[in-house]
Amino acid sequence: MEYILFFLVSFVILFCFRKLAKKINLVDRPNERKLHQGLVPLVGGISIYFTLMLALWFKPDLLIHSEVYVLCASVLVLMGAFDDKYDVDYRIRLVVQILISCAMIFAAGLSLKSLGHIIFSYEIDLGPLGYIITIFAVLGAINAFNMVDGIDGLLGGLTIVTFGALAYISYVDGQLLLARFCLLMMIVVIPYICLNLGFPFGVRKKVFMGDAGSMLIGFTVIWVLLQGTQGPKAQMTPVTALWLIAIPLMDMTCTMVRRIRKGVSPFKPDREHLHHICLRAGLSSHQALVVICSIASLLAAVGISLEYRSVPEWISLLLFILVFFLYYQLLNNIWRVLAWIRPKTLNEPN
Repeated sequence: MEYILFFLVSFVILFCFRKLAKKINLVDRPNERKLHQGLVPLVGGISIYFTLMLALWFKPDLLIHSEVYVLCASVLVLMGAFDDKYDVDYRIRLVVQILISCAMIFAAGLSLKSLGHIIFSYEIDLGPLGYIITIFAVLGAINAFNMVDGIDGLLGGLTIVTFGALAYISYVDGQLLLARFCLLMMIVVIPYICLNLGFPFGVRKKVFMGDAGSMLIGFTVIWVLLQGTQGPKAQMTPVTALWLIAIPLMDMTCTMVRRIRKGVSPFKPDREHLHHICLRAGLSSHQALVVICSIASLLAAVGISLEYRSVPEWISLLLFILVFFLYYQLLNNIWRVLAWIRPKTLNEPN
């Protein structure tokens, strides 16, 4: 019953902030990279944030050190809202994200202490180096989910995939509070997905997630993953966590490597993400959404299967690296592959 209540609350908050966004000009405008029509309110993430905060007000034990999470999430959402409205310099965003990482490490005690048994039967204990690696992990997760937000429904769909997998793992392991939080995250994202896809009110009521939302989701993912992979109550191995965020992680890494090879900033926006490639390959926005979320679901299922079949962690890591390599090679040669498959209809970029 409480999930139905939070679902409705999320819908109501979304509609309220949608009206407010137009009054304060918190909207997304079309440009050479953004091909939507009209001014679209950037309030999806803000509505998710307020619903989550309301839930944690009544159920603070859903997350460990929930007060630290609330503080960190609030700072991120505030900065993201400013970024949505004023386009904050990426260096300022990085500094804030690093400070948030430090708060998570030292105030909540969440950090990467071990990478698991990824060298045959030997555990990689990180020691003090774990703090630095944790900061990079937080930056990676936040920016991976930020970069993947490029077509209608995609960020919401990948959020459902990741938190659905996390909810299942937590439930099976008996971590019911964390499972309930992951389920709550899925529930409060659904209203955003509906309006983002124009259902059931049409495109006139469309909203976008905004940087505030994408960074909130990325931070929440890494928080739950660290809680679930480290310490005596770990529910899964660190390698399994990679499978659960495979598409955002691989897309971000490949995109940044490609930008660096071109001699431009890895943070410079472009139209070379996986979803852009799917669109240029001839898929509609909804077809690309289904294809990418299906692949993400398959990879998450593979990771869960390897976890519960007690496959050695080093083998799981090698398989993930193999998938990553194939993904990278496919994207680098995608136009040759598509030209061979459908030479007359391919819309290859110049």
